[in-house]
Amino acid sequence: MWRPWYSLRPRIGQGTRINEPRTVGLRDLVASPDEVGARPEIRWRIIGAFFVVLVALVITRLFFLQVVEHQAALATVNSNSLRTANIPAARGEIRDRSGNVLVGNVSTTELVLSQEQARLNPGIKGTLAALTGQSIADINASLNNVQYTSYQPVPILLNTPAPIIQYVKLHPSLFPGVSLVSASTRTYPLGGSIAPHVMGYVGPINPAEVAANPNAGYQTNSIVGQNGIEQFYEPFLRGHDGSEKLRVDARGNVVAVTQIKEPAVGNSVVLNLDAGLQQAVDQALVTGIHRVRANPDPRSGRYPPAPNGAAIVIDVHTGAVLAMSSFPGYDLNSFTHGLSTSEFRHLEANGAFNNYAIQGQYTPGSTFKLITATAELQTGIMSAQQYVRDTGKFTVPGCLQGNHGCVFHDDETTGVGTVNLPLALTRSSDYYFYNLGYLFWSHTGRYGDTPIQDVAAHYGLGQYTLVDLPYEDVGRVDSPTVRIALHKSCARCFPNYSWYTGDNVEMAFGQGSTAITPLELVTAYATLANGGYRYAPQVAAGVVSAQGKLVQRYQPKVVDRVSLPPRVRSPIVAGLIGVVNDSSGTGYYAFHHYANFNLNSFVVAGKTGTASNAPGQEPNSWFVAFGPVQNPRYAVVCVIGQGGYGADGAAPVVAQIFNYLVAHPVKPVEFTAIRSH
Repeated sequence: MWRPWYSLRPRIGQGTRINEPRTVGLRDLVASPDEVGARPEIRWRIIGAFFVVLVALVITRLFFLQVVEHQAALATVNSNSLRTANIPAARGEIRDRSGNVLVGNVSTTELVLSQEQARLNPGIKGTLAALTGQSIADINASLNNVQYTSYQPVPILLNTPAPIIQYVKLHPSLFPGVSLVSASTRTYPLGGSIAPHVMGYVGPINPAEVAANPNAGYQTNSIVGQNGIEQFYEPFLRGHDGSEKLRVDARGNVVAVTQIKEPAVGNSVVLNLDAGLQQAVDQALVTGIHRVRANPDPRSGRYPPAPNGAAIVIDVHTGAVLAMSSFPGYDLNSFTHGLSTSEFRHLEANGAFNNYAIQGQYTPGSTFKLITATAELQTGIMSAQQYVRDTGKFTVPGCLQGNHGCVFHDDETTGVGTVNLPLALTRSSDYYFYNLGYLFWSHTGRYGDTPIQDVAAHYGLGQYTLVDLPYEDVGRVDSPTVRIALHKSCARCFPNYSWYTGDNVEMAFGQGSTAITPLELVTAYATLANGGYRYAPQVAAGVVSAQGKLVQRYQPKVVDRVSLPPRVRSPIVAGLIGVVNDSSGTGYYAFHHYANFNLNSFVVAGKTGTASNAPGQEPNSWFVAFGPVQNPRYAVVCVIGQGGYGADGAAPVVAQIFNYLVAHPVKPVEFTAIRSH
């Protein structure tokens, strides 16, 4: 029966309110037990299936670990339990030509601390601080050194004194994680002040060096050569490190040593240096510099500061470096015993680490006249016997007002009179060489653009000498090209970049922007002495194994040839002999005052140099010589920066060096003899 729609609405009081939600209970969702039959077997089946899958997964994983991934797992286990520790090899020795050990090794005892034990027992730091006299901060710095991996013991005290060694051995329970290990340290039997710039020193390798030599076997705690022979011959001296396999527990503590590979000692480098000569050269240079500082310049009245200098002796027939000294110096023992930061900075500020023999660049002054004289006779622009009137003042012909340098004065303002080439060298006539500089520039088309510079290059000036030492600097011989290059590099430092006749005049007697190293100059004079062969200077004579077997013998190496026929060489040598033996020679007084050998039987040829520096500075003092002239063997050079006149400063040093050479001729190299001191 049809009803109106409003009749379907619930009545008030008889049902739910309009829009009120209906409440749902648990019984509305789950059937009651009497309505559904029990089914326990389904539950057990589900639980059983779950455990079956779980067991299958475990078995599968075990199969992969035990069979498929067995080797990888084994490697992982081994890597977690085994560690490899590096055993540094002792470095080879450095010996002089007679077998004297200049740089050797001494066995020392290092007190080391386990990093793990330091973490587990922090109090050990205080105990060690009290024992060694260090601060806890020092010990922490050692433990934090990145050179050592976490499982390697860290050195706390090098060269441990005997009382500390004894105490640690008698009271091991007080020092958990502390060990005493043997180590090899550089030692200097003849003293650490003998040729330190040549020997060089060793120090910890840095990360950049390790990265640059990935196949060399270096470790983060390796010790490598940092300068001198130690650095140049590092591949021979370093030897081959050993290793030991260490079994460690989960905490990183070493529980056993499973395998040891003994280190191999490095090869020894035998030098051409003669220890006795080297000591004599060192002493002569130091004495000469102190003498210069104590006496005022007779012209300026100032006391020369003489801040640095160098002296070298080489064999003219082989290029062998028999002695090389640089001032100021330092003691290599300071690197072994420990050099404080303040001490290092003081030495660095004084230039003590510079090897002025190969790094010092000095204006050569009159020693450069060898080059100009050779160019003169090779080209024939003037003959050796052509006379020139030295009035003491040279005016450049046709020089225009405002051009650089029109009038040049001799050091001796009165001039030395009429001279030919030999006399010009003997008396060091500047006028004679001013004139040559002018002639070469005014006849450029006939003799080339740079005839003097070309000869200088053949002699080795402005060229690397190829000496077997690191960090050699190269000098320069002034020229139009060099002048422009210097101006471009530093316009404020070298404002004059134009080249005039006056510049060529200055260059011809070793002034202007010319600057050379002492090794370059002595190599040039050795080339003259032997007749024209320029040899590469060689510090090392050879390499010998730890068993005494010759590994490498370095032969003399000719790098260039200077044309020196008798018509060229003889007049120049005659002039240089006069420097020492003629009473008018600039080196006559120094040798007849300081030399104690017979100058008639052992004839020396040489050249003084007094090279101007910046205004207000004392000149550089030079003397270079070779002898005996009858059968040349030795070439010797000395330079004292801002040391005054060559005859007063450098010449006495060279005379004293020849005193030793005459009394103690250098003996042949011995590769088997070892002499300990």
